[in-house]
Formats: sequence, C-alpha cells, structure tokens
Amino acid sequence: MRTTMLRRTASTIAAATAAALVLASCSTDGSKPSADGKITLEVATFGDWGYAPYIEQWEAKHPDVTVEYETAGGGDDQREKLLNFLGQDSGLACVEALEVDWLGELKQFSDRFADLADPGLKDRWFDWKSEMATTDDGKVIGYGTDIGPQAVAYRADLFKAAGLPSDREAVAEYLGGANATWDRFYEVGAEFTAKSDAAWFESVQGAYTAMVNQVEYAYENEDGTRKDLAGSEVERIFRTVLQHGTEQKQSAGLTQWSSDWNASFKRNDTFAVVLAPSWMAGTIKGNAGEGFVGWDIANVFPGGGGNWGGSYLSVPAQCKHPEQAKDLAAYLTSPEVTLDQAVKNGGGTPSQVEAMNSPKLLPLTNPFFNNAPTGRIWADRAAAVEVVPFKGPNYKKVHDVVVAGLNRVDVDKSQSIDQSWAQVLSDLKSLN
Repeated sequence: MRTTMLRRTASTIAAATAAALVLASCSTDGSKPSADGKITLEVATFGDWGYAPYIEQWEAKHPDVTVEYETAGGGDDQREKLLNFLGQDSGLACVEALEVDWLGELKQFSDRFADLADPGLKDRWFDWKSEMATTDDGKVIGYGTDIGPQAVAYRADLFKAAGLPSDREAVAEYLGGANATWDRFYEVGAEFTAKSDAAWFESVQGAYTAMVNQVEYAYENEDGTRKDLAGSEVERIFRTVLQHGTEQKQSAGLTQWSSDWNASFKRNDTFAVVLAPSWMAGTIKGNAGEGFVGWDIANVFPGGGGNWGGSYLSVPAQCKHPEQAKDLAAYLTSPEVTLDQAVKNGGGTPSQVEAMNSPKLLPLTNPFFNNAPTGRIWADRAAAVEVVPFKGPNYKKVHDVVVAGLNRVDVDKSQSIDQSWAQVLSDLKSLN
C-alpha cells in the first residue's frame, strides 16, 4: 500500500541528511496544548492512509485529546523530514510513518524514538515484521501496518488480443504456477511483445525491485556493512532486467511514480503486466480510473513469492505525550482497523496475524480487477514469501543509486548497460 512516491537523487538525499546537523527547530513537537486544555497530537503519513475515520473513533474514547492528521508529501519527503528533525527537540509529529526500505537507516537513531515494546502486543504481528522494527537490544521503534506480497496484475484484454491465456487461473499456469521462474516470465514477455504493440511490463524499476526483493542480502552484509556489488547477484539482476526490458523492448520505458507513469494507466495499449504488491492494486485503480476495464490479478509470482513494501508507525522521542501517542499508534495498527481497511478496499494484506487469519478477509473480491478473489490471492502470496530481505542502514541509499542506473539505460537512453553499471559502481564509492 505504501512505498516511496517521489524519487530523488542520492546527492539530494545526502544533502538533506547533512542539513540535519544545522537545521533549526520547527515550531511543533507533534503535541500541543489547546485553549480548552485538550492535548493535540499530530499524525503524519506520506500520502493518505485512510486513517481519518479511525482517528475519530479513537478520539471518541479519549475526549481530552484532539488529533490532527497530516497526509502531505511522498516517502522520500518523509524520510528527509525525519533525518532533518530526529536530532532536534521539535519538528516532528507525535506519530510518524516509517517505510521499510529506510527503516534500517533510522534504527541507527533508535534513541530518538520512544520504545513501543509492549508485552500485550508481542504476538500481534508476524515475527519477521516485528523483527524489522526491533533493535539488537530489544527496543521497538515501530508498529507494523501492512505487508506487500506480490502477484501478477495483468491486462486480460491485451493478453487475449495477443493470443495468450486471459483467464486468471490459466494465466497463473501459463507463467509456471507454483514453479514460476523469472526465465519463464521473460519468455512469455517475448512471446507477448512479438504479437502486441504494447510493452510486457511497465518499468525496469518495478521488475528489478521485484527480483532484488527475493535476495536476502542484496546490498549489505548481516552486520549492515555495504557489499561490493561488482560480480554480485545484484549485478546479474541489473543486467537481466535491462537485457529483457530495454534490449528486447519488453519494458514500457517509464520512470515509476512519474507523471507519465501515472498517466500511462489510462491508455489502452501501454503495457500488459505490473508485478504488483497488494497495495499496488489501489494505485492501479486510482491511476486508471474507476471505469477502466481489463485488469485482473493472477495468483502467481516468478521465483515463488516476494514482498515489496510495508510500513510502520513510530513515536519520536521529542513527543511530549508519548503514552497517548503510543496508544493511538497501537489502535491505528490494530487487527480491527487493518481488517476493516482491507474489507473496504476489497482485499489487502495486514501485518497482524489475527487480521490475516480472519474469515472476513479470505472471501474478499475486488470488482475493479474483474472480481478477482484478492483476499485469497494476497493470503496465498504472503504464504509463498520465503525470503525477507535484510534492509539495513545503507539499503535505501544503495537502491536509489542502482535504480538511477537502470533508468539511465531504459528511460533516458543515455548509456549502455555496461556504461551505466560502471557508473553505478563509481557512484556507490562516493556514498557516505
């Protein structure tokens, strides 16, 4: 559901991080007294996470607290804000959203977050979800919201026009079923593009991210130190995606999250496939528009299973009312709230064990995707995840450099694969 919506260069991020050392405090600490004596807490997420009705429910049980909900900006903006103000005494909301790709970076500053560890909530989340927000000494800096198991979202009409199977069960089998591989995915892509004017998939960034999220230690060693990527599995994936995407023209040549990428969903013949985590279903529908017809979801994924994305709610240490903020964050990440969100959205993937096991979740369908049984699909795709990537303090910075290299070849057409990979290695040496 939530991932970075704005892309910036590594140099911009580095500059923002450096600015944290000198930036003056802002006027708020996320919790303010009001004229009537009420406490005002602020909740900040990147994009609208649909929390407004649940905040009202919580406020009804806490009449001494008013909550202000801030939804501006994208994931990169959120990361920059946190890096800028974590070291200050003010400037952040009392409940701040964190994204999994840069959570490991912020764990370095765990002393700037309230400890959310609570024996009563210990078994609420999947173990791996909780562990990602837990420091080595047992401090919990975030409560999990969702996870992002991936399936194949596809245009059934374009599949049919190209002579490929279009029924979701048949598509899953055609891609390899339980034994689906990336070789088979790109093989079908070559078959499709030979018979269609549309591209096979929307961006090399999306394909690369799906593949690299199946690597346990892609960019960093277990201790968080950076790996030498020359000759690595990352280089193999980088070259594989570009060989199929750019050289074989299976990619639509778009920059993910750009305005062109958003607009492309409204067109009929741009691309046929999105390697879609569960939250991407909402993005596809939102970009395409309510009346767009043709999308479906197949219960399959190359390589077996993969998870992309998933967020957390944290309480910065600068908050003057941490207990109320902790209670609010716990409520917004409760099984009741996440299950209700999933039902309203036609299926989803909560990170809470109780919500994922609820009999209300599995029967859910999504009308936009030809009434695909999304409750069952996302549950099956979550169960298929075997590798949870390690995302430490360097993950986001390294990933941005690699993605920039992919886009130089596929979007800008400014470099060859060899030239761009050489620049990736050079740029990585310059990272702090």
